[in-house]
Amino acid sequence: MAHILVIGSGMAGLVAALRAARRHDVTIVTKDVLTAGSTAWAQGGIAAAVFPDDSAALHARDTLIAGAGLSDPAAVDVLCTEGPARVHDLVALGVAFDPAEGAVAPFDEVSDWARGLEAAHSVARVLHAGGDATGRVIETALAAAVREGRIRAREFARATSLIMRDGAIAGAVVEGPEGVAEVAADAVILATGGNGRLYRHTTNPPVSTGDGVILAYAAGAAIADLEFVQFHPTVLAGGGLVSEAVRGEGATLLDAEGRRFMLDVDPRAELAPRDIVARAIARQMRAQDGRPVLLDATMLGAAVLAERFPTIDALVRATGVDWAREPVPVTPAAHYAMGGALTDMDGRTTVPGLFAVGETGSTGVHGANRLASNSLLEALVVGWRAGDAVGAAGSVPALPLPALSDTGSTSTSTIQESPYGGELDTPVSLVREIAADALADGTVAWSADRIRDRAWEALGLERNGDEMADFARELEDARPADDEARSLLPLARLTAAAALTRTESRGAHWRDDFPDTDPAQRVRRVVVRPASDSPELWRSDARAEVSA
Repeated sequence: MAHILVIGSGMAGLVAALRAARRHDVTIVTKDVLTAGSTAWAQGGIAAAVFPDDSAALHARDTLIAGAGLSDPAAVDVLCTEGPARVHDLVALGVAFDPAEGAVAPFDEVSDWARGLEAAHSVARVLHAGGDATGRVIETALAAAVREGRIRAREFARATSLIMRDGAIAGAVVEGPEGVAEVAADAVILATGGNGRLYRHTTNPPVSTGDGVILAYAAGAAIADLEFVQFHPTVLAGGGLVSEAVRGEGATLLDAEGRRFMLDVDPRAELAPRDIVARAIARQMRAQDGRPVLLDATMLGAAVLAERFPTIDALVRATGVDWAREPVPVTPAAHYAMGGALTDMDGRTTVPGLFAVGETGSTGVHGANRLASNSLLEALVVGWRAGDAVGAAGSVPALPLPALSDTGSTSTSTIQESPYGGELDTPVSLVREIAADALADGTVAWSADRIRDRAWEALGLERNGDEMADFARELEDARPADDEARSLLPLARLTAAAALTRTESRGAHWRDDFPDTDPAQRVRRVVVRPASDSPELWRSDARAEVSA
């Protein structure tokens, strides 16, 4: 029996832990309580082709189109083919999906489930639980299953570095209420969530600081696609996400004068892919001197809003707005990172014994732009597969890494071709880039807040090469001034470098100096830390300074 260490406790980490615990000894380390990650904040739902008029092929096609040419077609095939069975597995764990209007208890699986339509889906396939509390319902059920089993959970603890032995993972250094200790492990599964806290405006919880990505990078794992950050179009001006499902039910976007403007932007209007909607809102806000746009859900009525979206209804009303009677102001905010540690659909990274799942990993499923409500499905499918694949030290080979040359070199995609055929279904090449060590410290102290402010300005919805280059130069001589900056600083360096290198606009990455998509750049770029004697991230000589 091997010892498996899971770092993080969102949906992907808990699913991986539950599956691994069938054969192995499992410990979970998480920065807060077991249910504090991004999963519990997910409102929109989980997408899966479970209904008779839907299919895995149709779901895959929608995913590939949203991914703007960079989705790994075979990874998408795995997601959409295995997704329905995993959804039924959630039901077996106690998740109750919402019934359709008029359904009578006891409810039948699938036939009595309510169906939600979200942006860029060709059919209504999004399942919800607890109205707009899908993530919280799923996370609660998974946490209960973990607590009922023999899995150890160390809350309010974090991994500060990974332990390497003979080129493979051998555990992690964990800091918690009991102090700092080395925790030996045959394999480590990184499941720390995303990196939305890199930005001033985000829908992510405070724990989403990209720790897992930087832990992986520090240990020598390949990192991919960090230039692709999805910005959610509709966040309350005072904070709080308004799910895409609200627009799926019929809500519209209005400018400051009350005019519906998305019809002039895209024929799909409010249901266009998120990157299109978010940029349209940002441009409209600039045109009206920074004032938020308005989300009009008045046509749905108070009863539907309260029943279908209870969490959002409470959030909106807490701002003093009765959104059943008047539109509510909204703005975009950083929401989801498509990039992370390069993995296959088993969560394997390029370092032996190291896995990454959920938003920490980059399977290639989402490409340049994630399809709405695919994130929970990917966390479920990849977490499940990683938990099944993980094993004793040396038993699972690492993901192969492209060979490095002076100019970078290419390899085939992480898996193989898709069975669906067509232009979007050819494998996406990997290009390995040469880059400086993002963990090297300079002399100027940067606080986490300073990094966030500059990242929002330089790496936000609409980017410019000169602004990004200025930011990258500023970061060259930076060092972290506080604990949170120890993850955010290298993350900002890696993200800026990736965004500068991609001299085109594609999916969630848009540059006003390169506004067109370049077919020659249909590649996924990966970067690996230069050889280092130690994979440390946080160091004992850290000083908590705060810069202006």
